[in-house]
Amino acid sequence: MSSPLGPGGTRREAAVAAAVDAALSVGVTGADPAVLYEAFSVVVHLAPEPVVARVPTVLPRTVRADLPARLRQMRAELAVTAWLAGRGFPVVVPAHPEPLVADGQALTLWRWVEQTDREVPETESGALVARLHAALADCPVELDWLVPLDESVPDALGQLVADRPAWLTAEDVVRAQGEWDLLAPLATEPAAWAAAFPDAPAQPVHGDAPFYNVIATPSALLSSDFEHVGHGPPEWDLASVPAGVRAGYDAEAARLGLRPLDERALQVAERGRALQLLAVLPLAGELPGMADALEGFAAGWRASSPLADLLRR
Repeated sequence: MSSPLGPGGTRREAAVAAAVDAALSVGVTGADPAVLYEAFSVVVHLAPEPVVARVPTVLPRTVRADLPARLRQMRAELAVTAWLAGRGFPVVVPAHPEPLVADGQALTLWRWVEQTDREVPETESGALVARLHAALADCPVELDWLVPLDESVPDALGQLVADRPAWLTAEDVVRAQGEWDLLAPLATEPAAWAAAFPDAPAQPVHGDAPFYNVIATPSALLSSDFEHVGHGPPEWDLASVPAGVRAGYDAEAARLGLRPLDERALQVAERGRALQLLAVLPLAGELPGMADALEGFAAGWRASSPLADLLRR
């Protein structure tokens, strides 16, 4: 089965074709594939097999151009989740230990789990993040530093100089580029972070809103979507979370003997998240409605105090 992205095809169709082809290469027959979710990735249930493929399809151009780096990060994700599962931590488990490439697309395979529509209270999801941090503390997998804060951020901000939504001003872009210049050493150099924030030491972290990336099953809550797993301060996983999530995390962290979150480090992490989100805007054409959804967020960032002031404290 092959339907490459191009004239007459769609991103979804190409992802499903790649998922089926890749699965077949390792003996999984997805005769009746069904798309479960589609945003930055297309998630495909390879029915009737209990296997799900996740195919990243909307990627920054620097990430798309570096297949070896993408495969390395996928291997890290698979290794970390397999390690957590082996320790008894509730995660979605890999269905194959290595990333696969089919029809030019890299993807990973996961065990299908039955989901419920139970709404997870914020405090419960926050507590799960604290337990995840406790479990990850001694994870031996070699990980990159603050994975999403890479060259894709300044590259995307540069693209916004010439092509940006109407609500984002030229002054906004200049400010974002200046903030990246200030943040880049902390975002890309572990030693710089350690020197600036000695009370906020780093460890393996989920990397991508772990309070949100939770799957409720009939028997447990499962942490999922470790695509940005990396080494960084725990504050990175708590940046800009709702108050209830923070309360749940703090209570469980205290019970587990984890250190309290460093408030200044948390504020700096929130600025990093802000730049990461602004850097998504060049991809808005591939995700209808995304630019409009970020307008309110950008207004809050615009009203925030200068990053330079925060770093001088």
